[in-house]
Amino acid sequence: MLTPNKQAFVDKASKHFGVGAIVSRNEINEFAKSIGFSNPSWFKKPAYKVGHGKYQLPTSDTAEQDDVEIKQISSTVSNNTDNAMSVNLIATNSGSESLVPSKFKGFVPWGHYSTINQIVKSGMFYPVFVTGLSGNGKTLMVEQVHAANRKDLIRVNITIETDEDDLLGGFRLVNGETKFVPGPVVEAMEKGCTLLLDECDLGSNKLMCLQPVLEGKGVYLKKVNKWITPKAGFNILATANTKGKGSEDGRFIGTNVLNEAFLERFAITIEQPYAAKKTEEKIILGSMDKYGKSDKKFAANLCTWAEVIRKTFYDGGVDEIISTRRLDHIVKAFSIFGDKMKAIELCVARFDDDTKESFLNLYTKIDAGVTVDSLNSDSQTQVEEDEKEPEDEDAVATI
Repeated sequence: MLTPNKQAFVDKASKHFGVGAIVSRNEINEFAKSIGFSNPSWFKKPAYKVGHGKYQLPTSDTAEQDDVEIKQISSTVSNNTDNAMSVNLIATNSGSESLVPSKFKGFVPWGHYSTINQIVKSGMFYPVFVTGLSGNGKTLMVEQVHAANRKDLIRVNITIETDEDDLLGGFRLVNGETKFVPGPVVEAMEKGCTLLLDECDLGSNKLMCLQPVLEGKGVYLKKVNKWITPKAGFNILATANTKGKGSEDGRFIGTNVLNEAFLERFAITIEQPYAAKKTEEKIILGSMDKYGKSDKKFAANLCTWAEVIRKTFYDGGVDEIISTRRLDHIVKAFSIFGDKMKAIELCVARFDDDTKESFLNLYTKIDAGVTVDSLNSDSQTQVEEDEKEPEDEDAVATI
């Protein structure tokens, strides 16, 4: 019979590794240390040994008998049972590295930062879908909220290829043995941290494996017959350029129409715009300090330039937009080359020739002191002229 202290250890180990699980000497030592137990030398007796450096957790109070029944799961690799390969079901992550994002010195809290911060501080399970145009700080905002709260964050970038094996886990070769390695979703659930599904709208219907997880009820790992219950503090945030309805204008090729039942499980949707001009100036000045090349007038001109372009974009006058990330690229290029126009030209070169030329001309006007009202008026006039229907040539000829 096991003593109460030994039985308590077995109960905790069974809950962590699984009832009757086979564990290595290192795994059991690290687990005992993590829960404040002394080294369980009693467990490393022949009665529990099932292989070289491998021991099986007892499943009853009579487990200390010499003739212990070994419950082992095997994966048959051929019809010859002699070639069966024993599988240690769960590979534990013994790493103790911090998953708290690093603080960004020049970060400026703005927009929905306080909303995300309140949700994280509450500790509640409350899935959030954050959407907005590219380069406006969605992911950075989420990371900096967690950095400020010293809360672990696991970021998973979603692609069309992401599937259940990537998210929940699968069998891998670990130190010459086949083990089930938990995926990032399971890791986040067991650690009680936040899971960030970045670029969520690039995923396929294979994301439906997360349905029970998005309900906060846990998930059953079919491959190893184990139920995972989320630890307190677990939550899911998702970022995307669309609302999960696809990209109608083709700007975000590769985004997909997500399942309505999947989207419905997110409690709220946060629409992240670009920062207002004054806020964006603070952001850009922070970037300049980071790159060691500060110029307040240049920062102000860049933000005015971006503001005019965005207004024209929303009015339908241009097909491209200048993001906050693009401004950061320009500032970085300026710190390298020391030439403002060269930095801007290099960073807008990815646009077509007409757009590139118009953006460069616009900045030249702003740098020369042309007012924003005048620029906006010119932009509106251009949009109205573009929207005018051409006159019927035959009618003109008749007149």
